[in-house]
Amino acid sequence: MIQGTGSNVGKSLVVAGLCRLFADRGLKVRPFKPQNMSNNAAVTSDGGEIGRAQALQAMAARVPLSVHMNPVLLKPETDVGAQVIVQGRRAGTMRAREYGSRKAELLPKVLESFDRLSEGADLVLVEGAGSPAEINLRAGDIANMGFAEAVDIPVALCGDIDRGGVIASLVGTHAILPEAERARIKAFLVNRFRGDVSLFDEGVREIAARTGWRPLGVVPWFADAHRLPAEDALALEESDGDGSVKIAVPVISRIANFDDLDPLRLEPGVTLELVGPGRPLPGDADLVLLPGSKSTVGDLAFFRAQGWDIDLAAHVRRGGRVMGVCGGYQMLGRTISDPDGIEGTPGTVDGLGLLDVDTVLTADKRLVEVTGRHAASGAALSGYEIHIGRTQGPDTARPFALLGESSEPDGAVSANGRIAGTYVHGLFASDTFRAGLLAELGSGSTRAYEGEIDRTLDALAAHLEASLDIDALLEIARAR
Repeated sequence: MIQGTGSNVGKSLVVAGLCRLFADRGLKVRPFKPQNMSNNAAVTSDGGEIGRAQALQAMAARVPLSVHMNPVLLKPETDVGAQVIVQGRRAGTMRAREYGSRKAELLPKVLESFDRLSEGADLVLVEGAGSPAEINLRAGDIANMGFAEAVDIPVALCGDIDRGGVIASLVGTHAILPEAERARIKAFLVNRFRGDVSLFDEGVREIAARTGWRPLGVVPWFADAHRLPAEDALALEESDGDGSVKIAVPVISRIANFDDLDPLRLEPGVTLELVGPGRPLPGDADLVLLPGSKSTVGDLAFFRAQGWDIDLAAHVRRGGRVMGVCGGYQMLGRTISDPDGIEGTPGTVDGLGLLDVDTVLTADKRLVEVTGRHAASGAALSGYEIHIGRTQGPDTARPFALLGESSEPDGAVSANGRIAGTYVHGLFASDTFRAGLLAELGSGSTRAYEGEIDRTLDALAAHLEASLDIDALLEIARAR
């Protein structure tokens, strides 16, 4: 199990790189994360959902996605509450305090998933969440030491030197843990070192001497990490690229599945501008893209509070193009109704009125992988749907996409063709569709996105193999 001294220390990428490395050695590898918190989710082939990081790790291990790779997924809906997904299915919404008192009830499901995932595997690489040093959360823990203890697996602790204080983080974790948990940690690694790694040799010796843990090595900064999908919204940067085509994305408070943006972010002809709260939408954008949301009604209010509705109306008057994905699509319509109070107080709110459609939020959640074609151009596309709500209205007579063998209509397009909405996440990863869209905006693309991701995973695996004592890591795992 790879645990970390804190959140965002690089655990997810380390596990992804190790998945590819050991898969290339001929091992049957499976990634596993007992509990994850993210609004970036992936849809499995059996109609469940897991954290996007585990989807990347599965790709690295060259195995199909399974709901058992991430049996508990928390999707924040407010600052104090989250939707709880158990083995791929919505189990309800809980406030943080309620979840804290009930998380131990989920341990049997977590153990069931771990056992099922382990069947036929040579190696399971488990990713922790946050830090085991958060001893205030230890009671009922299923994410770190509570899980490691329940299945009796060894732990390697990852620290991030780029954020500073890595010696204190690693040694401090040792100091604060009870003796049994200190002993469960067999090794440590230092991640994201910039410069001459040998300059930290003395630091490694000090950590080893003060903890008794085995050093696995120091991982230099991996410059291509930005090419891989990020799970944490903290990774979103204000602007990427300096291309001639500008795509503006308002960063709503509960932005979801923002890895939709990654293929656009990597395009050399594109400037992807992420517009944070309090900033206006840029007047020179070629396309304004409204992303997915975990709380559509709340984020629509947030959108208006920033004055973005006024900016967007001006963009449309200037002849600009607008596209909404999932929650963003719902916001573009005339109304959003929530009769059962799924997102809060029951009622109906006005949408942005740019598409002649209405959405009704429903308790049933659509989780499905899709393939099809862009209705206007015929370009092939694929992706997944993960949403509640049904959208109907005159503009759906001009669908955005036609999905499956039956050409089921998806989304809507305005009469002038400049406003479009779709429920399909991940469609920008479809090379033909993305190239056609960018050509309409005045750029173009010859990139193979999925191939670039695969090559980056190969490079990450080689990077870790050159930096870490991989044989020692295997030795620790086999000694379980």
